[in-house]
Amino acid sequence: MDADTAVSDCAEDRVRPATVRPLRVLVTGYRSNPHVGGQGVYIRELSRSLRDLGHVVSVASGPPYPELDADIELIKLPSLDLFAEENAFMALRLRHLTSWADLSEWLSHNTGAFGELYAFARRLERFLALEGGRFDVIHDNQTLATPFLRIDRRRPVITTLHHPIAIDRDYALAAGGKWWQRALTRRWYHFVGMQAHTARQLPRLLAVSQAASDSHAAHYGVDTKRVRVAFNGIDHDIFHPDPAVTPEPGLIVTTASADAPIKGLDVLIDALARVAAARPLARLHIIGTLRDGPAKQALAAHGLSTRVTTSSGLTREAIAQLYRRAHIVACPARFEGFGFPAAEAMACGAAVAASNGGALPEVVGDAGLISTAGDAASLAIDLARLLDDPEEARRIGSRAAIRAREEFNWSRHALAASRLYTEALAERSLSA
Repeated sequence: MDADTAVSDCAEDRVRPATVRPLRVLVTGYRSNPHVGGQGVYIRELSRSLRDLGHVVSVASGPPYPELDADIELIKLPSLDLFAEENAFMALRLRHLTSWADLSEWLSHNTGAFGELYAFARRLERFLALEGGRFDVIHDNQTLATPFLRIDRRRPVITTLHHPIAIDRDYALAAGGKWWQRALTRRWYHFVGMQAHTARQLPRLLAVSQAASDSHAAHYGVDTKRVRVAFNGIDHDIFHPDPAVTPEPGLIVTTASADAPIKGLDVLIDALARVAAARPLARLHIIGTLRDGPAKQALAAHGLSTRVTTSSGLTREAIAQLYRRAHIVACPARFEGFGFPAAEAMACGAAVAASNGGALPEVVGDAGLISTAGDAASLAIDLARLLDDPEEARRIGSRAAIRAREEFNWSRHALAASRLYTEALAERSLSA
């Protein structure tokens, strides 16, 4: 990692909060679900940490809305929420014809495209035209819609990069299917081109890992000189070791928000099939919902259905307790821009068996086992090694807890963002 871009190696990491210039920051996210995926987590923790540094923070979001601290303003920018409609085609109302944001969202949804990103950015642009003077900078959570280029001309925009959705699109297309299914997939991911164009044009970006920066360069043509790198933090008040909890022999825990190739659940199931016969205690618990699909079919084909349990809608405290109980936490994704499950499991003292997909090697470091992404045989070797040696799993978990405490800190991430705000405003002052 280059010293000019690796924030964890920079002197700015050691800046005390008192030296941060207080600013009025608007954090934005087109969706901020607090319980599914990482969007709501990022919005909540970033806004909280910026507030703790002395900034006055507001959050503008489309639904689902984030859960924020009481002293952080939430500005709701409602979408049409067409996924919740029984008949999205019939959801159009006369008032929607007067709003290009509403109309574009309706048209996109009903022609098989995902239009919420662009529609949210249009609504935000309209809001800022009326109230933009309240804010010094805008910090967006990877919407990367073209209206942000116009917003940036009035107020500096800093965007967080997690991972390029082009990777999800490419895995979905590689999964095959009939020609019309591939055409529908391309239509759904039509917004990828817009995100690539916007990412190339915005002057300052904050990536949550070096892999996030490099992958945006590879897929979107982003100049990495414009990208600052700073790991996400985690909530150490919730995710921490508990000496009173003893790991359960053979329990493998994984998080699967979707049965999609990029998540690698198919690889984990194949790996489990390779080690299960000789290890009767080996079993898998999936944090997520296992719907009818390839993963459930693979479990049945391998005769593993009785060895798998699932849970969904868990609190963060319940997830942390599962990580503490786990013999192994498996993170088999083919790509992660950061990998919250790996970092949070490490913080709980779990032995992590991860792939080398994206940022996972950066996150795990030397405090876990790394296999080849997409290679079930490689992952099976690591699972067997830890299942057969609980003492090694314990030692790895102890190292992991130390690394998580040292590396994954929201204050550090917020300091990196604050430096970008200061640079952007200074540049505007010089050019004024």
